[in-house]
Amino acid sequence: MPDLTHTNHHAAQPSPLVSPIKGAAVTPIAFVQAIVQAYEKFGQNPTQALQSAQIKPEFLHDTAHRISALQMERISGAAMQELDDEALGWFSRRLPWGSYGMLARASISAPTLGVALQRWCRHHGLLTDDITLQLQATIDIATISITENRPLGTLREFCLVSMLRNFLGLASWLIDSRIDVQNAQFPFAAPAHKDVYGVLFSGPTSFDAASAAISFDARYLALPLRRSEAALQHMLKRALPLTVLQYRRDRLLVQRVRQMLAARPEQSHSAEDLAALLHMSPRTLHRQLRDERASLQALKDEVRQSKASELLLRTQRPVKQVAQASGFQNEKSFIRAFRSWTSQSPAEFRQTGGVAAESNSG
Repeated sequence: MPDLTHTNHHAAQPSPLVSPIKGAAVTPIAFVQAIVQAYEKFGQNPTQALQSAQIKPEFLHDTAHRISALQMERISGAAMQELDDEALGWFSRRLPWGSYGMLARASISAPTLGVALQRWCRHHGLLTDDITLQLQATIDIATISITENRPLGTLREFCLVSMLRNFLGLASWLIDSRIDVQNAQFPFAAPAHKDVYGVLFSGPTSFDAASAAISFDARYLALPLRRSEAALQHMLKRALPLTVLQYRRDRLLVQRVRQMLAARPEQSHSAEDLAALLHMSPRTLHRQLRDERASLQALKDEVRQSKASELLLRTQRPVKQVAQASGFQNEKSFIRAFRSWTSQSPAEFRQTGGVAAESNSG
């Protein structure tokens, strides 16, 4: 991305690999070394770009050194402009300044995120055939994968990580929602700085895989875009980084909580247990549910009542077993809760509900 201190009217690739905290030095120097290699590839001098990001040359030789998000934004933005290559040397030909903005404009009019991302993948193939982006989805899981059509050399890690990170950032920006990655995988050995992958991608990361890919809940694909052409122009002019972790809101959180409560009732008794399953803190879980005008207790009651009602009407399980299957630790608390929901005991509900169901079917 361009330096955030000035305005430009061109569209650029989002800043690759920035951390969620501006001042936190978590980005490995290896990614700066990759940018320096891009300068060498084009026969240009990186000194000015390094200076603009306040990265001393001696840092390049310290493999343990880390830089901040702001430093990464500045050096990558300076490099994209000086090299006139938003791909930073990854591909066999430059992607001129504004290439990724063009793709964003082609995607912004899509009715849903899934359509927008399919357009992005298709149009990216017009920019370069060195890699192929592919979006695939089942009922539950969406996966974006990268096929390497030629060797990417020493810039391979920087390219693959940046492409997936930026793809995720664009998707999050389009729907104005954080998208939690369920898993990430990369086709190379775990690097010395593998810890940074936990910052760049939520969920587990595996290495030595067949290809680079990230997976996330497929329901995000059905969400409508929340950005207008005016919002896109504003974003491109200000050159805001399309980072993922700046989004507090997860527009699927309520659905994900319902799903987790229904699928794992015995593992989601407490907010702490449920938050751990969702890879967040209990405080964050409660705050984000409030943002969505929901509460954990109300969702628990909704899911438990639905589960209990189904089991009482469709099975002959003892009430004690229904209570356990619905996420209650004892029968007494279940009966008390069920009566508060329906004004009936579980036994009364089963009896009256069974009669009603039988008469309707007749």
